[in-house]
Amino acid sequence: MNFLEGEILYFNKPLHWTSFNLVKRIRAKIIYKLKIKKIKVGHAGTLDPLASGVMIVCTGKATKLIESFQYQTKEYIATLRLGATTPSFDLETEIDETFEIEHITRSETEKVLQSFVGTIQQIPPVYSACKVDGRRAYDFARNGEEVVLKAKELVIDEIELLEYALPEIKIRVVCSKGTYIRALARDIGRALGSGAHLVSLVRTRVGDVYLKDCCTVDQIDSIIEKARLEMLAEEEKENIKNTEI
Repeated sequence: MNFLEGEILYFNKPLHWTSFNLVKRIRAKIIYKLKIKKIKVGHAGTLDPLASGVMIVCTGKATKLIESFQYQTKEYIATLRLGATTPSFDLETEIDETFEIEHITRSETEKVLQSFVGTIQQIPPVYSACKVDGRRAYDFARNGEEVVLKAKELVIDEIELLEYALPEIKIRVVCSKGTYIRALARDIGRALGSGAHLVSLVRTRVGDVYLKDCCTVDQIDSIIEKARLEMLAEEEKENIKNTEI
């Protein structure tokens, strides 16, 4: 394992961590434990702090592969709460409006979900990292400033209703790069003649990488220690070879 030459690591990003937190932790530990001055470390696809799941982290020369990973299909398991909305479309902000849900049925919910399958237009959340005039949209939102975001084209390959227990539903979504599941929750709520916001989100797959393939943050030290021992073994072999010569 050679982090400078390039490694691709799969992690389960913990809830409440930012994607940058995870990358920063890995970079710092590599530098400290392997006694190197500088190394590139990046991730292939941001996950919100209130989401967990698959995150691909690339080091060294492998960071050149990040863009190719970003374009791979992603799968999520999301829990939506119907009958209420929040400005951020998730639990980051407080409920700002409530709606009736008595008219919602399971069959209608399944019908509405299927209406989102295919190529759709989606307006990103104002509480997002989308840039407007050089500023992040969430900077406008958190300062109470109005911001208008343009709809983006994306593809929803599959939506499956996993659980139906109003006011909550759990769904599985397979989608393209750039899909905001929070915004999808908003749109599903509207399509049901109500409102909705996201209360739980797990990214279960990126391309062919599944959650079961991922390491936890607690395993970072052991991964780097293994690399350190491999480096020492290689150095020892090289020293023996040079001595014999």
